[in-house]
Amino acid sequence: MRILVVEDDKAIRATLCTALEEAGFAALGIADGQEAEFLGQTETFDAVVLDLGLPGMDGISVLTAWRQAGRTMPVLILTAREEWSEKVRGFRAGADDYVTKPFRPEEVVIRIRSLVRRANGHATSIITCGPLALDTQMGAITRDGLPLKLTAFEFRLLAYMIHHPERVLTRTELSEHLYAEDGDRDYNSIEVVIGRLRRKAGSELIETVRGQGYRLTAGASS
Repeated sequence: MRILVVEDDKAIRATLCTALEEAGFAALGIADGQEAEFLGQTETFDAVVLDLGLPGMDGISVLTAWRQAGRTMPVLILTAREEWSEKVRGFRAGADDYVTKPFRPEEVVIRIRSLVRRANGHATSIITCGPLALDTQMGAITRDGLPLKLTAFEFRLLAYMIHHPERVLTRTELSEHLYAEDGDRDYNSIEVVIGRLRRKAGSELIETVRGQGYRLTAGASS
């Protein structure tokens, strides 16, 4: 899952990106509102953490532009302002949730996990596909109740597939959601990781759809 973090405070931005990456997300941090507006219009993100007070273009204007352009990714706004009117403006512009500064990074991570889960149509924090279960709050994947030992990239890839079970996922779609930076995308790495996941999670669960991509199926429990 790919998250855009828009925050002009360098320390806060770095802290959030680190916390999100440790939680299994790919996080891209930027400081400028105009750049955020452009990236949100042209690239794919599973969720956005958006500060309201930004240079170049304020957060409300950025969010309004995204929604007017039909961009539907969930947005969590950050604000140091305690006035309820600012929060109302954010929701009216299309925000999905908010956190008031100061905050703990763990709270942002939990809220982002919930936003991503709900945006993909999952009502509960545990998402299952056959013998696999993703605990979106704890950030853990199990098979038949036993935890899988996964690298950060393996977790990110398998978690995305569990969010989208029984659907063919192209390599292009996967790459758009797995790498923080656009220039980091590598189709060959995805194929290698798919091979490792078959060994760890079960070869019968991950199908290759020739000429299209990969599909996670319920398979058969062991």
